[in-house]
Amino acid sequence: MCLDVATGKELCQNKNAAVAITGPASSQHPGPRSTPAIGEGRIVTLGIGGVLSCLEAKTGNMIWRNEEFTKDLPGFFTSLSPLIVHGMCVVHLGGKERGQIIAFDLKSGKQKWQTASDGPSYASPLMMTVKGKKQIVDLTAKNLIGIDPENGKLLWQFAVPVENRFYNSASPVIDGQTVIITGQGQGTKAVKIQKQGDTFVAQEVWKNAELGTKWNTPVLKDGFLYGLSDGRKLFCMNVSTGQTAWIDTKLHNDFGTIVDAGSVLIALPQTSNLVVYKPDEKAYTEIATIKVAETPTYSYPILSNNRIIVKDKESLVMMVIK
Repeated sequence: MCLDVATGKELCQNKNAAVAITGPASSQHPGPRSTPAIGEGRIVTLGIGGVLSCLEAKTGNMIWRNEEFTKDLPGFFTSLSPLIVHGMCVVHLGGKERGQIIAFDLKSGKQKWQTASDGPSYASPLMMTVKGKKQIVDLTAKNLIGIDPENGKLLWQFAVPVENRFYNSASPVIDGQTVIITGQGQGTKAVKIQKQGDTFVAQEVWKNAELGTKWNTPVLKDGFLYGLSDGRKLFCMNVSTGQTAWIDTKLHNDFGTIVDAGSVLIALPQTSNLVVYKPDEKAYTEIATIKVAETPTYSYPILSNNRIIVKDKESLVMMVIK
C-alpha cells in the first residue's frame, strides 16, 4: 500500500503481496521492528520472522521474496533494517549465536555473496568510506565489523561484548573515519578505522561510561551526539572527546527515536509524547511536548515539510504543524 503524504489517500495497493506480518509475534511488542529500505526503484522489507521481500516502488508489485532464513532467529526476532547499495540488498540473518551477512541481487533476489558471522544484533548495517574504500559497517551480536561490499570479505573487526543479559540494539553512528557505538550498560565508544598498508584496523579513541542508549540510535549534529539514554533521559555528548555536555531532568522511556529536523530535534519515546527541543550543546531547551497517540509508539516519526506522520500500535496519524 502507498499513501499520498498530503492527504493520507491510498494511491496503490498490491493485493498479491503479503501485507500481514509473517513469523512469530511478540505479545509485549507486536508488529514490525525494522524500517523498509528504499532505493534504486525498489522497496525492501524484512519481517520479524526473517522474510525478506522486494517490491517495485511505483506500483507495490512483488519482485521477489526470500523465506530461506526463517527457522533460526534472534531472541526478540528480526529487528534490523536492510541496506541497499550497488544494486544489492544487504542483510544480516540468523539466530543468537550464528548468522550470515548476505548480499541479494536487487533485481533477481539471487545471492551475490554470503559471509559467515556471529548472530545478528538488533542494529542496522550502514556504509562508510575510509581512504577511498567503501565499507559496510555492521554491529553484530558480539562485534563491530567492516565488510567489503564487492565480495563480502571481512576488512576489520572490533569486539563489542555484552554483559548482564543486555543486547547490541543501537545502530552505529558514522563520523568521518570514526564509528560511534552505544548500548545499555556499555556506555558510548568511539572507534577509529585506519588503513595500515593493505589492511584496516579499528582502535578505540574514547569511551563515555556514563551514557549509553538502550533501543535508540543517537543523532550526530554539528559535532555533538544527541540521544535517549538507558537511564531514560535525553542527553548531549561531545563526539570529539566523549565528554557529557548535558543530561535533561525528565524521565522518558527506554524505547524511543531521535530525528534531526533541521533547526530542531524531535524525540518520540514509547510514551507517545513527542518532544521538540533545540540542538544546543550548552543546555537542554525544550520547545514543546505533544501527545501524538493513545497506544505505545516504536517506529520513527516521518517528517514531510510541516507534516509529521506517526505509527502507533493500531493506527497511522498525520499532524500538520502550523
